[in-house]
Amino acid sequence: MDGFLALAVTNLGSPLILSFVLGVAAALGRSDLVFPEAAAKALSIYLLFAIGMKGGVSVADHGVDMRLGLAILLGIVLSAALPLLAFKLLGFMTRLDRTNAAAVAAHYGSISIVTFVAGTSVLESAGIGADGFMVAVAAAMEAPAILSALWLISRSDPNVRMDATLWREIMLNGSIVLLIGAFVIGMVVGKDGMADVESFFVSPFKGALCLFLLDMGLVAGRGLRRSRDVLTPGLLAFGLLMPLVGACIGAVGGLVIGLPTGSLFLMMVLAASASYIAVPAAMRVAVPEADPGIYLTLSLGITFPFNLTLGLPIYLALARGISGG
Repeated sequence: MDGFLALAVTNLGSPLILSFVLGVAAALGRSDLVFPEAAAKALSIYLLFAIGMKGGVSVADHGVDMRLGLAILLGIVLSAALPLLAFKLLGFMTRLDRTNAAAVAAHYGSISIVTFVAGTSVLESAGIGADGFMVAVAAAMEAPAILSALWLISRSDPNVRMDATLWREIMLNGSIVLLIGAFVIGMVVGKDGMADVESFFVSPFKGALCLFLLDMGLVAGRGLRRSRDVLTPGLLAFGLLMPLVGACIGAVGGLVIGLPTGSLFLMMVLAASASYIAVPAAMRVAVPEADPGIYLTLSLGITFPFNLTLGLPIYLALARGISGG
């Protein structure tokens, strides 16, 4: 217990979390602080490319094995199954209609890459290694959740169709393209190639992440301010409970396939996170009648801050405890 409290205090006092808190406080206080959209997009591209490339280099260094295939398969299964569980929970805990419940559920099977990146930073601070292929697992978990949600909606709404525009939105989403592309580049160039760009992609990484989380705090704070009327007690409870449920299911799956402590923790983080980039974009195309004020407020305004501040230390303490790491 003391170890968990120490980790939680350290995490809450880290530059990453404090940057996010600053953004939320500024937004809730109606400050005129604005993060330039172009800068936010550039930081997003930088972070995705850096984490993808580092993962590819790690896989090139250690080689491809059965555990990689099993981890990707587990990620796909989790991404497809978690929305079905989330949909059931929403039926018990809220009064959302089927369309909005399915749209919300999709967010909790797909992943938040920023939460994943923050998780890798927590591991680095704790001196714990993880398999580089977890980046590939993250990329594989983007799309299945969207397909599960559309299946749920189509059971009552025959007008929902998987057309070419939607498939393009899902499969060519910028975050997926960047992650997979940078991962492949990292595998091709290996450690020697990474050494040439290490000063740009490794050393400044956490500083760039601080600025990105400042912007995420501003976005989350403004979303909370605008949409607080939609946060019923049931929705709020779901936004806090579902990441814990997802993390526990991810932990069981990770243990079954034999993931070490660091990778087990990242699998839990992926299963606990909620998308606020890829899934909202797909929902806007496929289900425009779903209310973004509900699903974005939950994923970005409730679950993301919870995971960032309290979730990560909880998941790491659990991963250490159950894996003996």
